[in-house]
Amino acid sequence: MASLSLRRLVSACFVVGGLILTFTAVPHFAHAQATAPPVAARDLKMVGLPATDEGLPGAGPIRRDDWFRPIWNERREQFESRRDRDQDAVVFFGDSITQGWGDDFRGKFGDLKIANRGISGDTTRGMLVRVADDVIDLNPRGIVMLMGTNDLDDGATPQTIADNVKLILDELHEHNPEMPIVLCAVMPSSPKKNRPVEKIRELNRLLAEAVYDDPQVTFLDIWTLFANADGDAKLAEFPDLLHPNDVGYRKWAAALRPILATLGFLETEPDNFTLEPGFESLFNGHDLTGWGVRPTPAEDLKAREGWRKADPNAPPWPVITEAKAFDGQTVSDGGRYVARNGRLIVSTPHEGRKIEQLWTTREFPKDFTLKLEFRATPNSDSGIYLRGPQLQCRDYPLAGPYHKLANYRPQDWNEIVVEVRGGVARCTCNGEVLEEEFAVPATGPIGLEGDRGQMEYRRIRIREDG
Repeated sequence: MASLSLRRLVSACFVVGGLILTFTAVPHFAHAQATAPPVAARDLKMVGLPATDEGLPGAGPIRRDDWFRPIWNERREQFESRRDRDQDAVVFFGDSITQGWGDDFRGKFGDLKIANRGISGDTTRGMLVRVADDVIDLNPRGIVMLMGTNDLDDGATPQTIADNVKLILDELHEHNPEMPIVLCAVMPSSPKKNRPVEKIRELNRLLAEAVYDDPQVTFLDIWTLFANADGDAKLAEFPDLLHPNDVGYRKWAAALRPILATLGFLETEPDNFTLEPGFESLFNGHDLTGWGVRPTPAEDLKAREGWRKADPNAPPWPVITEAKAFDGQTVSDGGRYVARNGRLIVSTPHEGRKIEQLWTTREFPKDFTLKLEFRATPNSDSGIYLRGPQLQCRDYPLAGPYHKLANYRPQDWNEIVVEVRGGVARCTCNGEVLEEEFAVPATGPIGLEGDRGQMEYRRIRIREDG
């Protein structure tokens, strides 16, 4: 039987109390036409594993090992007992790495209501079978997904795994096309675990491709966050080369928090920062007043054209023909720049990479001191324009160019200070020098670039001399 949407048709056999139960789930919209009440997957409470693959959606392995069956049944019994309690939660959906958060999520997300729907050993096809009952029935506010590593261990191809993930995403889109989804890249492991780096890289490429230009999904690159120089897991963070320890979970949580904050789940209080004497704010914390877009300059048009000729797959780089101010808007045209709770967010582009720019509507001809703080998701790439030239502002240890900063705080707030005197800028990050003599024009605006990943800026302020 060809794979069909889980909500359209699922035929399967389940073991219940030693008996084999066969059922067919038909779509909810067909209930009125059915000659007899159908048995929907969600109405079969705490059934066992499907006895065969026949009629199941997706492709690839579903585990039925003796060690796995009790884990599946016990976890799903727990899920059923918590169904009412976990309504409207942010749901984490995955395998043992997700289960390893525990029900308290190690206290990493404060008071956020979260439900853990990870099952140790599960595969993407197993998750496809249970997504309606274990996830969708909770009416989640949002979903965080990490899945696929066990499929590799069982011999599934990266393409098969990515196809199953797409089917899961189809189910979630059908349930609620507005519900935010965070899809995490598969973490590094090791050839010793039957998970070689080339297969994980290919799988992550296919996953990113699957959600390309999908505004409902944010793809979070945690593979780069964890991989060593060879692309494998580090023993200091993955003692068995597969599962993260608490150090690894702390890093994963730090990578997720900025995304969850941008989605409105965390850090919902305004930033009550007090300006230093002599400084004025360039960002009011609640909208984009004072910021906008400017016509794309000739040098950027030339660079854009050259890049596109050299690389047919170069990321989108929209051309701006007319200036526009975003005064009073909380979101820029196109949605890339967002003002929320004291943060000016350069959100993750749905295309994976997209070159965009936001500028102050003012220009700054006098010498000045500019201060701001930024927080980057793993391997993100942005930049701060100083009257035109760009100071690279990135997740420095992973994305460079300043790889060796001792004081940089990954996935946390870092302070940039720029002192412009006589056409030369001295730029520091947390007190460490980035550029000692950075040449800038005589006048121009301040700008923020967007490229890949998410970057947040706050407390953007300036003091002009004279």
